Amino acid sequence: MPAEPQKPSPAPDGPRHVALIMDGNGRWAQARGLPRALGHREGVQALKRTIEAAPTLGIQCLTVFGFSTENWRRPVEEVSDLMGLVRTYVASDLKRLDRAGVRVRILGRREGLPADIADIVSRTETSTAHNDKFLLQVAFNYGGQSDIVDAARRHFERQRAGEAVGPLTEETLGAGLSTAGGPPVDVIVRTSGERRLSNFLLWEAAYAELVYQDILWPDYGAEALADVVEQYRRRDRRYGGLASGADVARAAG
Repeated sequence: MPAEPQKPSPAPDGPRHVALIMDGNGRWAQARGLPRALGHREGVQALKRTIEAAPTLGIQCLTVFGFSTENWRRPVEEVSDLMGLVRTYVASDLKRLDRAGVRVRILGRREGLPADIADIVSRTETSTAHNDKFLLQVAFNYGGQSDIVDAARRHFERQRAGEAVGPLTEETLGAGLSTAGGPPVDVIVRTSGERRLSNFLLWEAAYAELVYQDILWPDYGAEALADVVEQYRRRDRRYGGLASGADVARAAG
């Protein structure tokens, strides 16, 4: 039975689910005369800091854009280094994440991944599936458009197989996405000053707040994440409805 899609929650005290486009590794390295690979390695350290800080800010889930379906177009050496970072990060941090009660989910296509990376993905999800203190979702070999297409394809394949799946609706399509069953996205953050989604969580972004920060990802950490929480708290989330009573009163005054 497909997971029931969840509606966004106002969560007035702060975001429960923050999604991060971790941008700026290459520019960070270039500004220091360093190889891009070192920028990616420093980006891993920034991710570790951010994961540690999130629960202290009331965040229950982080979704991070680790590797897109378009990133395969990058130079072979850079792709190889990024895959190496995945191997190193899991080897060095998986046990720590498990001890901290972090459940790890990998979003995106499994087809086309190197065999050992596919094994790492499966092992990571299996070994942390019992954890419930924090949810870390890593979008890897992921694209928002392809995820929507894959969900629609799976729906019609089940329909052709004779399953009683009903018509394709917002609810049934959402239940087929790789994010199905996870908490709704409250805010999507992009670092480095760029202002676009780059094919990240396109369906889930429908009512998410958007925050753009002029900080390169390797410099990210608790202070920058706390700024996201504060910006979110100042937003008035209406989901297509009217302004809140407080806003109406301010406008009338």
